[in-house]
Amino acid sequence: MSLDLPAVDVPQAYRDTVEPLAVSDEPKIVSISDIHGYLAEARSALLTLSDHPAYEPVVTTAADGTLQWAHNDYVLIFNGDLVDRGPDNDAVLKMVGRLATQAPSGRVRVTLGNHEGMILTPDTFRFDYWYSTNVSESLRRSYLEWIIDGLVVAAYEGYSVTYAHAGADDPYNVSEVNKAVLAAADRLQTAVGTPDDRSVQAAVIAETSTVLGTGEVHLKRPPAGLIWLDFQFISADAPRQVVGHTRHDRPTVKGNVYCQNVIRNTRDSFGGECVFVESPGELIALVRGPEGGVSEKQLTEHTG
Repeated sequence: MSLDLPAVDVPQAYRDTVEPLAVSDEPKIVSISDIHGYLAEARSALLTLSDHPAYEPVVTTAADGTLQWAHNDYVLIFNGDLVDRGPDNDAVLKMVGRLATQAPSGRVRVTLGNHEGMILTPDTFRFDYWYSTNVSESLRRSYLEWIIDGLVVAAYEGYSVTYAHAGADDPYNVSEVNKAVLAAADRLQTAVGTPDDRSVQAAVIAETSTVLGTGEVHLKRPPAGLIWLDFQFISADAPRQVVGHTRHDRPTVKGNVYCQNVIRNTRDSFGGECVFVESPGELIALVRGPEGGVSEKQLTEHTG
C-alpha cells in the first residue's frame, strides 16, 4: 500500500479540548465512529446534517463526488476505527486527511481506535486479513505523524462529555493520556523499519496501557485501555463520555455513556447511520431513516 497521508499540524492549544474554540463561538461538535472502511455509509452519516432543516452542513459533496469541508463553525470528531472490515480503507483515510487540511486548525479531530492501534503496533497483532496490520512502512509513518502533529489523540474533551474510542470505567486525565500516546508515537516513529521495531511496539503497549493496553482474558475485557475496552464493562456511573467500538443497532445510552457505533449493524438495510451533535448542555443523535430522512434523538436533557 503506497498511500501517504497529508501533513496536518494542530497547535497544542487545540489538541485536548474544545475550550479554546468555545471562548469565541461555541461551535457544535459533530462526531462519528467506526467507519471501518465503509465510505458510502460514512457519507450518509455525515450528510445527515445537510438533510435536516435545523442544521447547517458539516460537509458538502463536490462535483467529483468527494466530501469537502463546508466552511462552517463545527468541530468534527472521527471517534476511532476508520479502517478494516470494509472495502474503502484508503478512501476513508483520504477523506479524513482532506477534511482536516480544508478545515480551520483544530476543527477536525481523530481519536485513536483499536484498529489504528494495530497500525501503530502491527507485529503484536498478526491478523493477516486486516488492512491495519498490512500497511506499508510509509503509511505507518504517516499515521504516526498524524499523532505527533496533533491530529490524532487518545481522547478529546467536549463541553460535557469526553470522546474516546472505547472509553473507560474510571476517570482519567485527557491531557495526560494524549501526552502518553504522543510519546509512544515518537518512539515508534524512530523504530519503524529497524531491528528494534518489534520490541519497541511491545514496550509502548506496556508503557501506555491506559490507552493501548489489552485485556488479560480477552482483548476487550478489563484491564483493557481506552481503545479496547468493551461497552459491557463500562458502568452507568462511569465518567460522561461518547464512545464507539462496541456495535449497536441504534445510538445507545448507559447512564453517563453514549455509544455511537451503528454503521456495521445497520449497513445491510438502508438507513441507520448516525452522527452525534454536541452543543453546550445538549447531546443529540441525528439518525438516517429507512426512507432517507433524518430524525433527531435527544440523548441528554438540555441544560443550557
